[in-house]
Amino acid sequence: MALVAKITGRVVAGAGVLALSPVLGLAALAGTAMVGARPVVFAVTGLAVFASVFFLGLLLCVPRPRAVWGRWVRAVALLAVEALVVWQVGAATLGPPPPAEPVAKVPGQREWRLPTGSRLAYVRTAPKRVTRPEPVVFLHGGPGIGDLAGDAAFYGRLASEGFEVYVYDQVGAGRSARLADPRDYGLDRDVADLEAIRRLLRAERLNLVARDHGAQLAAAYLVRHPGRVARAALYSPDGLTPSRPAAPALPNPANLASDLPDPRTLAIATLLRVDPPAAHAYAGEAGLAAYLARLRRTVEPPCPSPPGTTSDRGEGAGGPAGTRAPEKKRTDKEPRTPAETRVSGAMSTASEGNSSAPAGKPAARGGEPAAREGETAARGGETAPRGEETAPRGGAAVTRGRSGTPPEETGASREKSALAGDPPGGTGDPPGGYVAVTGRPGPASLRADLAEVEVPVLIVKSACDAESWSAAAAYQKTLPDARLAYLGDVAEGDRSTAHLRLLRAFLTGRPVPAYEGDTPPPGYRGPV
Repeated sequence: MALVAKITGRVVAGAGVLALSPVLGLAALAGTAMVGARPVVFAVTGLAVFASVFFLGLLLCVPRPRAVWGRWVRAVALLAVEALVVWQVGAATLGPPPPAEPVAKVPGQREWRLPTGSRLAYVRTAPKRVTRPEPVVFLHGGPGIGDLAGDAAFYGRLASEGFEVYVYDQVGAGRSARLADPRDYGLDRDVADLEAIRRLLRAERLNLVARDHGAQLAAAYLVRHPGRVARAALYSPDGLTPSRPAAPALPNPANLASDLPDPRTLAIATLLRVDPPAAHAYAGEAGLAAYLARLRRTVEPPCPSPPGTTSDRGEGAGGPAGTRAPEKKRTDKEPRTPAETRVSGAMSTASEGNSSAPAGKPAARGGEPAAREGETAARGGETAPRGEETAPRGGAAVTRGRSGTPPEETGASREKSALAGDPPGGTGDPPGGYVAVTGRPGPASLRADLAEVEVPVLIVKSACDAESWSAAAAYQKTLPDARLAYLGDVAEGDRSTAHLRLLRAFLTGRPVPAYEGDTPPPGYRGPV
């Protein structure tokens, strides 16, 4: 009996040491990284500590036989297990970062080379005749997640009101260039890039249209350059607090049984917690994007599906990430919801008919000015010299009204489908790995500073958004000249016809219906 107890005790102690080996290995990896070691040094250090502790656990688990031949068998078996495990872990952790795959240009894509050092991919949409001096600039969310083709196709329809419309990928995201030093990313850099864009466009003021985290960039720009913004429209804005990452640092524990993290994933997660630049040096942009995609598969949907719906694709209707409820087709005999009635009635003067160019037709080449200094234009994958602009292949300067993304796909579902590895709207926009994982912290004084900004701001919410209702309410209460509009349960989210009508009315100074309630309206299913 005493022998059995002794053996059991050794096995339990050995199992505990085996379980402790990856923890100590990760601790050694993190500690070495924090003192500034190179990726190969802290990876080898972590592997060595893991291997040593793991071998100690094996020795404790298997008692030493009395017979000489038994000792040899034990030694060979333990060494074989040790070698196999260390080989597998080493192959996963010591390999070089995966290379970034080339991404094809989208129609009309060009590049800004800014004085800040950023190289930003963008698409310009213009009417035949520009009649409004303040261009519209769209700010995508995430942070670090954009859909250049889809957003340009949808928001480019605002050009029918006489605006030039610019959609771009922020630095470190989408088709824009990545920074060599990840410590250079941040909200200050984004604000500086946006101001450089305004100067490049030679515009006195800008109209800003933003989605979720893009609202925080718009808010920071409003604080820094209040006189340079004519109007700002914020769809499902992110909170007026320091930005959070677009994904959790570790997988959802409830899903670990079906999605156990591999050694490289654990190493990346550990480094992100203690030294994000070291994680970037270790995993690279492509590795962080792959890590992010894995994490997003475990993220719960932002709001439940409405009764009686089934999931198909997207998550704008509340299905799990990567699924959505199909849009219900309305017949002429069906009554509209109160929110739809308010929007439709007030937007009757903002129909798509009063446009300077029919939506869906390319702008005439003669209506497009030559490229401004710092711009380059794509033609069949080639880049024109700075200061010289050529049209995309096909002769049209830009294309408007192209449906690059299915209209039923919401902003939140586009971004989270991109994180899950599905190209948003089929465009294949790569997420900004480092930016999306680490976030872009904003100043703690942002909310207080916004209270001094006297710029008309429209805040838009729908029934199911990824961001909370309280976040939108915080913008409304903080900004002196802000109003909140509620779209109701529209399946298309920020790309709905109702949203487009709101934007057209607001940006051109026409009346916009406001939601006056202090609490979310009936039927709202998003986070509160």
